[in-house]
Amino acid sequence: MAVAAAGAGSGPWATQEKQFPPALLSFFIYNPRFGPREGEEENKILFYHPNEVEKNEKIRNVGLCEAIVQFTRTFSPSKPAKSLHTQKNRQFFNEPEEHFWMVMVVRNPIIEKQSKDGKPVIEYQEEELLDKVYSSVLQQCYSMYKYLQTLHLQSCDLLDIFGGISFFPLDKMTYLKIQSFINRVEESLNIVKYTAFLYNDQLIWSGLEQDDMRILYKYLTTSLFPRHMEPELAGRDSPIRAEMPGNLQHYGRFLTGPLNLNDPDAKCRFPKIFVNTDDAYEELHLIVYKAMSAAVCFMIDASIQPTLDFCRRLDSVVGPQLTVLASDICEQFNINKRMSGSEKEPQFKFIYFNHMNLAEKSTVHMRKTPSVSLTSVHPDLMKILGDINSDFTRVDEDEEIIVKAMSDYWVVGKKSDRRELYVILNQKNANLIEVNEEVKKLCATQFNNIFFLD
Repeated sequence: MAVAAAGAGSGPWATQEKQFPPALLSFFIYNPRFGPREGEEENKILFYHPNEVEKNEKIRNVGLCEAIVQFTRTFSPSKPAKSLHTQKNRQFFNEPEEHFWMVMVVRNPIIEKQSKDGKPVIEYQEEELLDKVYSSVLQQCYSMYKYLQTLHLQSCDLLDIFGGISFFPLDKMTYLKIQSFINRVEESLNIVKYTAFLYNDQLIWSGLEQDDMRILYKYLTTSLFPRHMEPELAGRDSPIRAEMPGNLQHYGRFLTGPLNLNDPDAKCRFPKIFVNTDDAYEELHLIVYKAMSAAVCFMIDASIQPTLDFCRRLDSVVGPQLTVLASDICEQFNINKRMSGSEKEPQFKFIYFNHMNLAEKSTVHMRKTPSVSLTSVHPDLMKILGDINSDFTRVDEDEEIIVKAMSDYWVVGKKSDRRELYVILNQKNANLIEVNEEVKKLCATQFNNIFFLD
């Protein structure tokens, strides 16, 4: 067990400060072998954002990164530079494939203060960015071929390191209903190879391998679903009994594919995805269909081109069933919520991650979207969580770290059996023994004692 103290407060001048979060300055991909001779340097650059940067500046920035990488190889031939820290920004390097380099340049957070003569004074927060968070973001860019407009760096935190999946809590009977629904649909639409089922942006069932589902989940929750947000209709999740004779009313719609099934000229174009299965990068069409808060992903072989008739058939088969199922899930969830009672606000918040099944759970995040990370704790406490995680990665053994923050909070990190738990406690007068007992109680009630290291 390690114990430390850290600062997590704000000074008396905080109201006079302007704070600016980290921001993406540039992002580029290059291959040094594509322009080895003088005068051919531009050929190295495969992609550069922002595009309007003058050509010579692009070449100069890429050349600087090449020099940094080559210089660090002198000291570590097999592990060249991963990041470069400067006063104003931080650069992150990733070589996902041999000779192909991805570089992300992030401006450090800024605090703008007023000097005595009224002039603004800029202070760059050089130590606020955590290398592991942004290196993980860079790696995810490669995994997802993600558009840069969706890189919201101000909302990145510990959850981006994990790249986990939030699972929806469900009772056995409702889970069996979903399993039965998937079996019926896959039998009826026999060209479907894989299926995934989500509710409220949380995963319930998946037929994909874990790593494939992790990337698909990231794409769905940070890119596709936010683009199709719409105001929820009043009573929309109230029970709808589509099994009544002749009643085919449903709320189903395609998130990918045809916008209007009644339009004979509607385009049935679906995004293609690649899953790294035994067939080595299997190419698939991704069909995403949603009814109320439930979404189903159907994946079919890319060699098969879905027709408008197929889409209409899918809509007629899936729409009514998914609408009823979404209503049942909502009903059961509300029953479980009432049974658990309205407990008072606990004195602790936690983040949990399981490396074996990629399950993550956070009571620290009130809302986590691609553009906003609303947390119920101070950013300084989030940074302490990231620092603890960095310490955990340096050792393979199970470990426990307890930090006393200057703001009277206690921060506890536990690593056990490929699981990680981070707890923030608001107990001003507690001592180390009392904090340890509180975390034990949390582990006993929430995690079946799996974090007991005694």
